[in-house]
Amino acid sequence: MQTHCPIRRMMCVQVMLLASFLGVRAGLAQETADYFRTRCSSCHTIGAGRLTGPDLKNVVERAGASGKDREWLIRFIQDPQAMIQSGDAYALKLQRETPGNAVMPTQPDMTRALAGSLLDLIEAESKLERSQFGGAPISLAPFTPEDVQLGRELFRGIRPLAGGGPPCISCHTVGGMGTLGGGRLGPDLTLVNERLGGPKGLSTWLLSPPTPTMQSLFKVEPLKPEEIHSVAAFLNQSAQQGVPADMSGPLTFFLLGLGGAIGGLALCDGIWSKRFRAVRHPLVHGQREQGDE
Repeated sequence: MQTHCPIRRMMCVQVMLLASFLGVRAGLAQETADYFRTRCSSCHTIGAGRLTGPDLKNVVERAGASGKDREWLIRFIQDPQAMIQSGDAYALKLQRETPGNAVMPTQPDMTRALAGSLLDLIEAESKLERSQFGGAPISLAPFTPEDVQLGRELFRGIRPLAGGGPPCISCHTVGGMGTLGGGRLGPDLTLVNERLGGPKGLSTWLLSPPTPTMQSLFKVEPLKPEEIHSVAAFLNQSAQQGVPADMSGPLTFFLLGLGGAIGGLALCDGIWSKRFRAVRHPLVHGQREQGDE
């Protein structure tokens, strides 16, 4: 009995270490999947075709057929812009195949380990009959005039978003927004439908926007599918019109503010100049009378 006890204890320790290791691996896999869902799925699918970026199914094998190994993919994921600027032929080919020659943004938190974990995830998902990243639940129904009108109201903030997020006009503008236009924190969205590869790419991007600012605003309360469809309809119409927003909005706003400030100062001066007349006039008049005497 005493001989078996150390063996049993050793077996228990080994089981506990194995369970801990498997738990860490499972946690890391889930973190990687969550990262792909929030940062990558807005531009890529695994097995459901191209969005803004290419379909990533079997991406390691496809890169290998072009003479690029796993190490090259890791470096590309870490800093795609540097790879393109270096003149790498395969990186330039990927850019040319992207709508609008868009470049995948460099993620500040992208480490070598994370890039490797993402490739592991993509390889595992590529072997499945249907990946969990095989396409977002978005509406591909034809846009109607009602959709466009609702999207315009949501964009301008006339109708609030269901989740309570700020309207698009707070940070963005599009053509036809009027004299003052929209916000300038984000880019002009007049032609965003074309830059993201059409309504499907645009709707998928809105479902899970990868930019830090958009994530902070809509991670907890994302846009509803019907809101995405309507905003996409409005931006699709803006792209068809193809007229970028009038950039004179900031100048107009500045001139209006300057005119208002000058008018306010003039009004204050007029009020202030009469502020002590009831006291000053008797004093000055009294001094003159005493001088005459």
